Order: sequence, then C-alpha cells, then structure tokens
Amino acid sequence: QVQLVESGGGLVQAGDSLRLSCAASERTDSRYVMAWFRQAPGKERTFVAGINYSGTSADYADSVKGRFTISRDNAKNTVYLQMNSLRSEDTAVYYCARGSGKQYIGSTIDTYVYWGQGTQVTVSS
Repeated sequence: QVQLVESGGGLVQAGDSLRLSCAASERTDSRYVMAWFRQAPGKERTFVAGINYSGTSADYADSVKGRFTISRDNAKNTVYLQMNSLRSEDTAVYYCARGSGKQYIGSTIDTYVYWGQGTQVTVSS
C-alpha cells in the first residue's frame, strides 16, 4: 500500500514562505508523476503544481506561477513545494498525490491514484 505523508504546513503571515514536503513510502514512487493540490473550506480540490518522474518537467496553476516551485529528490522518495510570497488566498489544506504515469502532468483529480492526508497552510493578512 502506497503511503504519502505531507509535512511543513503551518500559520504564516502574508509575504512569508513555507516549504511543504511529501514523503512516499515506496522507492518505486520515483517512477511516477507527483503533484500538489489544495482545498480551501467550502471549495473544490484544485491543482497547484505537478512534476514528472525525473524532475525535468513541471506545471503550475496560473495562480501560483512565479511564487511556488515544485521539486523532487528521488533518492529520498520526497517531493517538495516551495511557496514564496504567500497570500491569504493560498490558505487551504495541501495534498500530495501520485499519478499513474511518468510524464503526463494532469491537472484533474482523476489523474492521480494515491493521496496523502493533507497539511494545513494558513496565511494571515
């Protein structure tokens, strides 16, 4: 059973930075696309960023382009989301997800097979 465990969330002020981590339980997770989604209260879960298996290609939601960076360390089975210049509208539970392929970075929930439990990010203005 694949397990994804997120960490790094917290309460910060607008303009601050945070780095989220997602540790995967299996070494084979380095063969798959990984992504971050977020869900604000009362809203749908939406795509934030995704990265291909080798870390050579990434995609971002327009709302975070230029502020967030996704990366991965396959030797550590870990994916990161560096979040800079945080805004109050970034407040949400952030989820890590693993896809079923190597290259295609989907932006919809049904593209991803395994999910973490989420980590809360709260940005105060």
